[in-house]
Amino acid sequence: MNMLSEAWLDIGALEDIPRQGARVLKTSKGCVAVFRAADDHVFALDDRCPHKGGPLSEGIVHGHSVTCPLHNWVFDMNSGEAQGADDGSVGTYLVKVDQGRILIDATHLSRG
Repeated sequence: MNMLSEAWLDIGALEDIPRQGARVLKTSKGCVAVFRAADDHVFALDDRCPHKGGPLSEGIVHGHSVTCPLHNWVFDMNSGEAQGADDGSVGTYLVKVDQGRILIDATHLSRG
């Protein structure tokens, strides 16, 4: 068994998310979109675009960015910042992959 900090929550296997795909994690703070890029980097963002509330988990993943499915706002998945002329950002969450498992920082999830 891995000796991990109690702050890390195992949310599933990397292989459960297709490359350039996403899954939704429901939390008391709201839904979090967990993305897997083509290079197997994993990102976690609020699943709600600040523009019109579009579900980012249903957006198109390209590189380390995701495009909102409603109005094509593009977000950098590293920072959560909108790219280009759009002004806005979404919350990001610490995630890592350990032995094929996706772990998210649960203490960050509970912050208000």
